Amino acid sequence: MRLRDALAQFLLQLEADGRSPHTRAQYARHLGLLARWLAASGHSGEIEHVGHEDLARFLVAPEARERGDGAPKRASSTNCLRTSLRSFFAWQHAAGNLRQNPARLVRRAMCSPGPPRALSEGERKALLDTLAAGEGWTARRDHELFSLMLGSGLRLGATLALDVEDLDLDRGELVARKMKGGRAERVLLPRSVCEHLASWFAGRTAGPVFRGRGGERLGARQVARRLDYWLERAGIRRAASPHSLRHTFAAELLGRTHDLVLVQSAMHHRSIASTLRYVAADEQRLRAALSS
Repeated sequence: MRLRDALAQFLLQLEADGRSPHTRAQYARHLGLLARWLAASGHSGEIEHVGHEDLARFLVAPEARERGDGAPKRASSTNCLRTSLRSFFAWQHAAGNLRQNPARLVRRAMCSPGPPRALSEGERKALLDTLAAGEGWTARRDHELFSLMLGSGLRLGATLALDVEDLDLDRGELVARKMKGGRAERVLLPRSVCEHLASWFAGRTAGPVFRGRGGERLGARQVARRLDYWLERAGIRRAASPHSLRHTFAAELLGRTHDLVLVQSAMHHRSIASTLRYVAADEQRLRAALSS
């Protein structure tokens, strides 16, 4: 079976399993990279002919270790690539398409994740103040959008999937129906966010909470561009993404409560290991403790 055909089967299974479009796109990128490398190496592209030596040579090749600009990839990025290979070939073996799993010897490199890219308290305040001072319908929408993300820790995909019917502002909560893993979760909201949202979609009883001027649901790239615009307006020069707002929420909540279990619950982390990243990132508390 050709690798591209095997990949199509695998992606179909991932969709059937409820895996997100982002996850499926990442597998497609990683396996597409392998397919191109195999073709350039003179390989037939038949998955039955891919051995563990082929995968080892691929993983040390520039195609796997370097970015498009020639700079080395981060260890976490190459680990994601290894995970994609392991999952893909393990599934092909389990599905009966391979007699042996050629990725059975692939191991993830030992590395610690980098600190989350959160905004500082000053940057967070500057962003919100700049948003509040904006004029016009688009500025108002962006204010509500980014205030919700900073106040709830929701991922961008879950935020943009919200419909008006998902919000119960009287109770101070919403139901996020597109959380990681495809599950739905109840999310609590600060009172200030509820008050802003109530006036934002007053009179609307259905449809997307966050829309473009034509009424269409906002897309992730639109939001990333809008955030870049507001960060520049606020004088924040370092790189930040919509996901940085989730990290900012977690870091701020941990700084206020010093309660890791509470932060885990608010972030809807299945494992406390995911939440521990914010303990390592809380350098200000360490400096304060050492200077006391």
